[in-house]
Amino acid sequence: MTIDISDEVQAALDARKPLVALETTIVSHGMPWPQNLDTALEVEEIVRDGGAVPAAIAVLDGRIRVGLDRASLEQLAHSKETLKLSRADLAYGVSSGKPGATTVAATMIVAARAGIRVFATGGIGGVHRGAEHSFDISADLGELARTGVIVVAAGAKALLDIPKTLEVLETMGVPVVCHGTDAFPAFWSRDSGLPAPIRLDDAAAIAAFADARDALALGGGMLVANPVPAADEIPADEMATHIEAAHRDSVAAGITGKAVTPYLLNAILERTDGRSLVTNIALVKNNARLATEIAIALAA
Repeated sequence: MTIDISDEVQAALDARKPLVALETTIVSHGMPWPQNLDTALEVEEIVRDGGAVPAAIAVLDGRIRVGLDRASLEQLAHSKETLKLSRADLAYGVSSGKPGATTVAATMIVAARAGIRVFATGGIGGVHRGAEHSFDISADLGELARTGVIVVAAGAKALLDIPKTLEVLETMGVPVVCHGTDAFPAFWSRDSGLPAPIRLDDAAAIAAFADARDALALGGGMLVANPVPAADEIPADEMATHIEAAHRDSVAAGITGKAVTPYLLNAILERTDGRSLVTNIALVKNNARLATEIAIALAA
């Protein structure tokens, strides 16, 4: 077995206490230093203060780790050599011995293996713009269709083709629940212009829906789309201008594959004079709070 579970996480599993899985690509690739480490530590504190146990997931020294100490998070936050691991290369991260941060897909896989039902992240990957030519579609969507974990996110990353992303999720039978809103959120913005497939207003209702799916043995996960707090959002029309410009730059620079999202995030950070990072941090924390409430409701 290549999975090492921390004492804190194992004790929570044994006692059937609520747990919230956390990805680490946010730490290694999604935010600059030192905000990446500070945010990771603050998110863990939010989960603990809410009454659950955080379980950050990564690959270190050839082992999958569930539950990370500060030193491990700091290593991921500092390292420029950390792999970005999804389903296709999670095992390579283990066999190579190189440090690896988990994407949404890889975090879901490990969380399910460890028995953790709820996972908080920033935004899921999806269908990239121009995918009809590039066929660039995130493995996150396929993982949501096959792995039974509730993923709490601020919708899909606004860099993506959100209408196509929702179409693929519907085709794959993945329920998309919008928390407290009639609009599907768009990461930095509360409204993508697309309607909520399903609206539920509290954690208990989301947990009841998840339990009903389990009872019916429907399989797969669930996306809970949780809009960024209104005080922290950047309006969608403003973000559209920055996103279009960043996409043009990425195409001109020949950026492809896993490098696309980090490149675009950095370009938008510069174009918004750092506002996008402030919003990103706010939405990650907001998702951690809701994920904690859902984990508690499931445990009850």
